[in-house]
Amino acid sequence: MKGMSSYSVIVGALLALPVPANAASLNTMNEVGVALQACWTPPADSGNSSVTLSFSFKRDGTLIGPPKPTAIKVSGDDKARQAYVDAATAALRNCLPLSFSPTLAQGIPGKVFTLQFNSPKDNAKAVQQ
Repeated sequence: MKGMSSYSVIVGALLALPVPANAASLNTMNEVGVALQACWTPPADSGNSSVTLSFSFKRDGTLIGPPKPTAIKVSGDDKARQAYVDAATAALRNCLPLSFSPTLAQGIPGKVFTLQFNSPKDNAKAVQQ
């Protein structure tokens, strides 16, 4: 019996751990945008910058190929622009895989979506093109 009570304590402790934000099933593209924005931290001293990434999902919540920047508004040189794009791309990739509801997963594969990453951070929506 003592072994079972220890097992119960371990299971209880594991169940009490925080669940990642992207673990819940997402039902809409607005929810997808909010989940992805939760992973975004703009680079320091990036002012009023933004980059829009274009990407497509597989049903399993991963990307089909790399995201592509479609609009970049970053003050500074090429190095500053590239650092901002890299930060947005890393935020997107680090947030994956997302968990789509069965209905969303059925209609999402191969469609192109865009998401704008801004400084200062605000909530953006993933938009289907």
